[in-house]
Amino acid sequence: MKTASFLKNIEYNETKPAISVMLETDFSKEIRIVFKAKQLMAAHKALKPIVVEIIDGAIDFDVIDSVHHLTRGDIIALEANVSHSLKAIKNSVVRLTLSKSDTA
Repeated sequence: MKTASFLKNIEYNETKPAISVMLETDFSKEIRIVFKAKQLMAAHKALKPIVVEIIDGAIDFDVIDSVHHLTRGDIIALEANVSHSLKAIKNSVVRLTLSKSDTA
């Protein structure tokens, strides 16, 4: 058994989002991304499917030229290799779930 908290021991980075691996299992990696207001994570692609959940705050999630305003409790899923970027509207805590492909 493994445990972690996305809301404890939060540390903001002054210049860019702070990224921490919170938990890793056989099937996923759970990552916390902490944004100060107005911080940007530039456009990028994930090699595997992802799920993004807003734990606290508000994020503009830009995917394929469409901006989704996500707030606390919202969740979005993307297939692999889809370009996306994130911009914090206010201080925010984001959960990123990276899928590990099934090898069976």
